[in-house]
Amino acid sequence: MGTGTVRTAAAGETADRRREQRGWYFYDWACSVYSTSVLTVFLGPYLTSVAESAADAEGFVHPLGIPVRAGSFFAYAVSLSVVLAVLVMPLVGAAADRTGRKKPLLAAAAYTGAAATAGMFFLDGERYLLGGALLVVANAAQSVAMMLYNAYLPQIAPPEERDAVSSRGWAFGYAAGALVLVANLVLYTGHDAFGVSEGTAVRICLASAGLWWGAFALIPLRRLRDRRVPAREAALPGFRQLAATVRDMRRHPLTLAFLLAYLVYNDGIQTVISQASVYGSRELGLGQSTLIVAVLLVQVLAVAGALALGRLARRYGAKRTILGSLVAWTLTLAAGYFLPAGAPGWFFVLAAGIGLVLGGSQALSRSLFSHLVPPGKEAEYFSAYEMSDRGMSWLGPLLFGLTYQVTGSYRDAIVSLVGFFVLGFVLLARVPVRRAITDAGNPVPERI
Repeated sequence: MGTGTVRTAAAGETADRRREQRGWYFYDWACSVYSTSVLTVFLGPYLTSVAESAADAEGFVHPLGIPVRAGSFFAYAVSLSVVLAVLVMPLVGAAADRTGRKKPLLAAAAYTGAAATAGMFFLDGERYLLGGALLVVANAAQSVAMMLYNAYLPQIAPPEERDAVSSRGWAFGYAAGALVLVANLVLYTGHDAFGVSEGTAVRICLASAGLWWGAFALIPLRRLRDRRVPAREAALPGFRQLAATVRDMRRHPLTLAFLLAYLVYNDGIQTVISQASVYGSRELGLGQSTLIVAVLLVQVLAVAGALALGRLARRYGAKRTILGSLVAWTLTLAAGYFLPAGAPGWFFVLAAGIGLVLGGSQALSRSLFSHLVPPGKEAEYFSAYEMSDRGMSWLGPLLFGLTYQVTGSYRDAIVSLVGFFVLGFVLLARVPVRRAITDAGNPVPERI
């Protein structure tokens, strides 16, 4: 084969890889609107108000006969959704690696979540149980879909590109979240001009996130491609492959050490994302419009933050950059405890601090983990990663809900999350990532 033919083939492979990467970015564009508009902004306060409408004189609702303070119902539903995801993700991950068919499984999970989100249009009156059920299904489906989506990263990007590709994916997601939030803000603040009530405007915003998710998921589903699996791997049944994955992970203790650190600090991140609007509305007395603007600020700055931390990682390494972001998270969250009620300016300052570290800490964690995955085990290992990302993030919401149930103070609930970032920093600092990458059988990048 001539030199020109080799160059032509290499150029074709690069073009195909770039096209697949661009398609991959668009799944973040599709599903991040759920995380932003639904989970972060609207559903928490709205579902809490629906639960309060259904509460008894003591302020409790009684799902399945269990007394639950109405203000804790949303946090408990989030916690339940990730417990469900924990049960489903390992089986789906094993099936994806066993068959090599990630894309049909991604489509099934994505459209299950999109349908449940669109169904939130019917959440009104005292239908808090319907809201809880739709939240559980949508959140669990998003976790499963993100696990499959993340598992494509080692296949579509060589080691030297992964920090940049992962950061661009997060930036796409935050850009979409910001764009849709602008439309949400227009509808919510001008609902009278549009001829709808405030509650109807919220339900439209919730449902439109599901429609957006389903529509834009078509782009990655067209561009991503499945890889053929060798016959000896395809022969393994799902449960046997899952058991083999657990045994295999025990042979990579440093990968497990990273997952433990990520489990801890990301639990804090996910809880802040899901509970910040409840804290702002119920404890600080801020209106829905203020919360939308604050989250919009987070989205805009998170795009810049994800790209900026990606550049810092190229200079200082991903691990050091993540550790720095955890220090910033700790200081920002501790400051949130002292925010005065009814002062949106300080809440915006807090939102800016969160935005600058949010995207980068998540994007770099994903790309760093991709170096720790043994070749051929992407979906199964990323199912464990997704358990740490969303699937194991039940402890933070549970702690948040229990703290509020016991103390009746959202300030106590929010400050209880600081420990996740401190402990996560200590655990991550102890992981020798270069040796972990070598032990996984992967080449070590110059900066990591």
